[in-house]
Amino acid sequence: MNNSTHDWALIAEQIKTDALAAGFCAVGIADLDLTEEQPRLQDWLDRNYHGGMDYMARNIAMRSQPDQLLPGTLRVITVALDYLPPNAEFAQTLKQPDKGYISRYAGGRDYHKLMRNRLKKLGDSIKSGLPELAFRPFVDSAPLLERPLARNAGLGWVGKHSLLLNRKAGSWFFLGELLVNLPLPVDTAHEGDCGSCTACLTACPTGAIVEPYVVDGRRCISYLTIESDEPIPVALRPALGNRIYGCDDCQLVCPWNREAPITAEPDFHIRAALQQPDLLTLWHWDEAHFLKQTEGSPIRRIGYRRWQRNLAVALGNAPADPAIQRALEQGLGRVDAMVDEHIEWALTQQRLGVSASSRRQQRLIRVVEKGLPRDA
Repeated sequence: MNNSTHDWALIAEQIKTDALAAGFCAVGIADLDLTEEQPRLQDWLDRNYHGGMDYMARNIAMRSQPDQLLPGTLRVITVALDYLPPNAEFAQTLKQPDKGYISRYAGGRDYHKLMRNRLKKLGDSIKSGLPELAFRPFVDSAPLLERPLARNAGLGWVGKHSLLLNRKAGSWFFLGELLVNLPLPVDTAHEGDCGSCTACLTACPTGAIVEPYVVDGRRCISYLTIESDEPIPVALRPALGNRIYGCDDCQLVCPWNREAPITAEPDFHIRAALQQPDLLTLWHWDEAHFLKQTEGSPIRRIGYRRWQRNLAVALGNAPADPAIQRALEQGLGRVDAMVDEHIEWALTQQRLGVSASSRRQQRLIRVVEKGLPRDA
């Protein structure tokens, strides 16, 4: 490639303009230097904080060397896409233990395909003017350290909850990457930080944020309800409350999310069947209905087994109700022994009259309400 024939600064600006025109909310360019991240990742793995996510322990060198994914890569174009839906009703759902709480990134269409298609179109557009371009798009589909890359591209800083934060957008956005073999000028890494704020550490229902910037995945509700295929630890089940798919608590209390923008993507709006859904209604879905209702949704990937497991825990945490107990009893033998064990636990909780509406749960809800984004 003859670099002298191109005005790379002008090309970089055009790429950013095209990315924003394609619907992305932010874009930046970073180099490949992630050497400082490798020991942090290794320490996290050594402490076994990845739990059952064995893929995190594979291809460690590749995670800090993006050019191993696409030989010849010189830069990473990172994009962000807002996903906060209107009428999210965060606190209202948490307040109603007979409703199912679903992480607000998952109420609409799965973002992976949407973002990847846009990134590919962006790459094709660049290539139309630069035939020598080699590129590859990624959206959670490769061992990339996306948050440090986004930080280095100037899109924000990594918060104490380990998510990327932006002064204007908070943390309610997805990230995607386009690896390119172009020597584009890079943006300045973001130098922001969380100051003395520890709201996310305090609010985490399971204490998964063990220290600033470090999350023990084994305790994280998102890990327990989405990533893990194992039984949910008994000691942590009461803390799940009515959270049946993911958890937003650390984001809900974050001051930077108070003015976060609502997404402009209709695809990310919450589906009617998942808007403050009744736990018993969801419990009565058979597998075919589950697959139909979650078609094109991120929720579908956990499968019916984990869905039933999560719902059983939420029903166990709900206020004692004979209708819930009957429904749980009817669910025994529906899936497998692992789910049955969670049903038996839930039945015990129901018979004891144990509710997720503990003093701590109510206090967290009050904290969450104070920090809610607009229209939430």
